[in-house]
Amino acid sequence: MSGMSLGIIVEFSVAILLATTIGYCVILNQRLKRLHSDRDMLRKMVADLVQATALANAAVQELKTAALEADMVLNGRLEEAEKFGVELANHVTAGRQLMDKIAKITSLTRNNQPMDDRLVEPNKVQSALRQLAMRPRIRGSAA
Repeated sequence: MSGMSLGIIVEFSVAILLATTIGYCVILNQRLKRLHSDRDMLRKMVADLVQATALANAAVQELKTAALEADMVLNGRLEEAEKFGVELANHVTAGRQLMDKIAKITSLTRNNQPMDDRLVEPNKVQSALRQLAMRPRIRGSAA
């Protein structure tokens, strides 16, 4: 009897281990099915990520190109503006000098003082005096 009871215990133990192994295999099979479905989903996500990265790279390249073009246009405009600024400053300076000469001519004419030949050339002075003389008087003074 002890031989038979030992055999039954061993057979029972093997049956329990076999049932446990089968149960564990079922659980592993379910996990593998989920893993395969997740792998397909992961593959799709990676493909979408690659596509999104390619689009982003293309967009970045277009932005770089647009930025370079805008920079070139802006630099051109800045250079042109600087040229106009220098030209305008020259015109303003020339205008001030001309206004100073006219003011000196008119003040010398009003005071009947001899003109300094260094300030204005004689033909310009005579022309300015003629123009002032031809202007109509307003309230008794020269315009």
